[in-house]
Amino acid sequence: MRNRLILFLTVFIILFSNSASFSAVRNIASSPVNPEVRIKDLADVEGARSNQLVGVGIVVGLQGTGDKAQMTAQMMGNMMQQFGVTLDPKMLSTKNAAAVTIMAELPPYIREGQPIDVIVNAMADAKSLQGGTLLQAPLKAADGTVYAVAQGPVLVGGYAVQGAAASLAKNIATVGRIPGGAIVERGVPTGFSTGGKVALLLRNPDFTTAQRVADVINSTFGPIAAPSDAGRIIMNLPGEYTSAPSAFIAKMEKLLIRPDSVAKVAINERTGTVVMGGEVRISAVAVAHGGLTVSIKESPSVSQPESFSQGVTTISSNTDIHIDENNSNRQLVALPATTTVGELVSALNTIGASPRDVIAILQAMNLAGALHGELVNM
Repeated sequence: MRNRLILFLTVFIILFSNSASFSAVRNIASSPVNPEVRIKDLADVEGARSNQLVGVGIVVGLQGTGDKAQMTAQMMGNMMQQFGVTLDPKMLSTKNAAAVTIMAELPPYIREGQPIDVIVNAMADAKSLQGGTLLQAPLKAADGTVYAVAQGPVLVGGYAVQGAAASLAKNIATVGRIPGGAIVERGVPTGFSTGGKVALLLRNPDFTTAQRVADVINSTFGPIAAPSDAGRIIMNLPGEYTSAPSAFIAKMEKLLIRPDSVAKVAINERTGTVVMGGEVRISAVAVAHGGLTVSIKESPSVSQPESFSQGVTTISSNTDIHIDENNSNRQLVALPATTTVGELVSALNTIGASPRDVIAILQAMNLAGALHGELVNM
């Protein structure tokens, strides 16, 4: 009786574990490729855009790592004239100063007096901006108007030092950042609601995603949204939100949808990177992968004659050549139609393909018409 009970429990555990495993596999196989995300993470409100700012200035306080450009001396001379000091630019030493370009991004909805970050880049032959301070410089937009003024100590994520016979550098020392280093002097008017309408711009335009966004908005607020194209959804403000469009956007952008996307395979031959989307499929195809490795090793030997002999020292070369064909008996794998990305990766791992080999295989599949997706070379 005891043995029967033990046998029954063993069979029950095996069946339960197998059913759990099959259920897990079935759930993974049936799980959607794309998760549900907020509309806020897929689209931007039309009219709410950033603006690029750029300027030119001088970084001072460097420890002899500045540039020797005549432009820097001229800029320093012009700055001194503004304070009533007239100097000959040729008499100025610029080893502790550097001419730089200043870049910043003016976000939407920002107002006068708020700070923004700036990025500083050396223009001439300065060796490092470490320890420098940017003097006050205006930042202009494409229309030539000054929208911000930058100034402050430059933070550099590296260093560069050198002596008479050696030098040492880490990261890029000629590029720095000033957190909150610019003060906004002029804001850009932002209008996102015109005539009782608001529009959304998808960051990755797609007709299916645009229709899904419109459907979920209509199911929540009524028939107010419709896509005008693959990247734009136009919405009529509901009556209760006509005077409060911000409240409508705050509620609308929290809605969840499941986005769609084009099946793509992104490859980078320089780094051996391969990224395949979950929607990629392949037709029935046979993949053959084989590699021939030839290694040549040179081992020179020296023949030294005995002392007081008439012989001379000679050098002879020994060459060792080795050829490896990488298990050619396992290099042909047949893949059925509608193979998923997971099955494709498993099959390629079976034949021992490295990331760079996978790139070559995917390119060959694309040329053979078996890869149903867009192949993007980075």
